[in-house]
Amino acid sequence: MRSLFVSLFFCATALSVNGQQKLVWADEFDKPGVPDSKKWGYDVGDHGWGNQEKQNYTDADTNNAVIRNGSLFITARRTADGKYSSARLITKNKGDWKYGRIEIRAKLPKGLGLWPAIWMLPTDWKYGDWPNSGEIDIMEHVGHMPDSVFTSIHTESYNHMIGTQKTKGMYVPDTHENFHVYGINWTKDKIDFLLDGKTVFSFKNEKTGPKVWPFDQRFHLLLNIAVGGTWGGQKGLDDSVFPQHMEVDYVRVYQ
Repeated sequence: MRSLFVSLFFCATALSVNGQQKLVWADEFDKPGVPDSKKWGYDVGDHGWGNQEKQNYTDADTNNAVIRNGSLFITARRTADGKYSSARLITKNKGDWKYGRIEIRAKLPKGLGLWPAIWMLPTDWKYGDWPNSGEIDIMEHVGHMPDSVFTSIHTESYNHMIGTQKTKGMYVPDTHENFHVYGINWTKDKIDFLLDGKTVFSFKNEKTGPKVWPFDQRFHLLLNIAVGGTWGGQKGLDDSVFPQHMEVDYVRVYQ
């Protein structure tokens, strides 16, 4: 029945969104097992990821990333040796876009010390290393602020290292119990951040060059759960919460 629904969905939405944008890339997570390797790769390792994070990101390990019951489950675990494992899925060189509407329907993990994120990084890094080539944080959530989600922009001029990042926090008390649609609508003039289809924050192109607006290049999507870190672990880490997962119902990209 779900397969029939998905087929009908693609026929309908491939036509347009708001009469303009067409579906160009999607994953409905219908095939159980390892995520589709034609759409997803992995960042792997346990080197802290620039934020003093504690997890080891694994490569195509169904303990940390698996599709079942029509959803992608990204799971953070405490391993038998007292360490932590998780997954960081990326669409780099499999799904890279300049402009468009991107929507991710997800339910978030719960627990002190967890740091799930839905975000984007540049594929080609034309303007240099982070933050010069930009970062788009569609959704970030930290376990010590369980009723909130955040959207942020990082560029050379606007980033948290110098205290100028452009950030918007939203009160969303049911992120662990219910799905929400996190998204952006990105054009050459601005990036609108969306929560359940409503614009909650906008970042405009100031027309002053790439120090403010490096978003005229290709970006790819990342989905992950970090453990601890400078923000996620700011109020400590509760080992009793594991395992925890972020459940993703779909990812859809329109242009």
